[in-house]
Amino acid sequence: MTRNRKYMLRVDLEDFTGRKGFALYSSFSLGCETDGYKLQISGFKDGGAGDSLSYHNAQKFTTLDKDQDSYDKNCAKMFLGAFWYSAGCHTANPNGVYLWGDDSTHHAIGAVWQSWKNNFSFSLKSISMKIRRVT
Repeated sequence: MTRNRKYMLRVDLEDFTGRKGFALYSSFSLGCETDGYKLQISGFKDGGAGDSLSYHNAQKFTTLDKDQDSYDKNCAKMFLGAFWYSAGCHTANPNGVYLWGDDSTHHAIGAVWQSWKNNFSFSLKSISMKIRRVT
């Protein structure tokens, strides 16, 4: 999908009070299936959301049935999502459980962007990731 051209990534966030922000990465690519769809991002620019994705750079995509993270357990099972989890699992979990704002019932299982409120229990109303070709 991203092999032959250069792409940028924009992550848009919104919380339940209507507050919005974004994170922009000037370089974005994914590796092939045999490389575990490894994430490559750089060039962060803050639009009020902070940077919760750089922690996941160079990680393979982990799902419930395909553990490719570097943690000793499956992060997708632990945090009820699928993502480019790292050694400590995540600072972003956009595919997590849809919760309504602050919910500390279970640690960090929601739609989390940790730098948004410096909080793993705060689940967002929406997180969208969009790529655009760089010309």
